[in-house]
Amino acid sequence: MKFRTLKKLGDDDIPKIANAVISVDPDAKVATDVAGNTVDVNSWLFAEEFLVAFYDAGYDVRIAQR
Repeated sequence: MKFRTLKKLGDDDIPKIANAVISVDPDAKVATDVAGNTVDVNSWLFAEEFLVAFYDAGYDVRIAQR
C-alpha cells in the first residue's frame, strides 16, 4: 500500500515514519520516498489501520494505493 504525505518530507522524517508504521505492525516493511512524498508499506493489515499512527506522529497522509 502507498501513502502520500501532504507536507514535504526530509531525510529526518524517515525514522519517524518508520516508527509510526512499526507501532501498528512490527513486521511491516517501510520504504519512504522523500522526493515523491510517499511511503510504501508492505503489511497484511488494512491501510486505514495506519492512518492514526501517521497522524499521531505529526503526518497528514492520504491513501494513494491499496
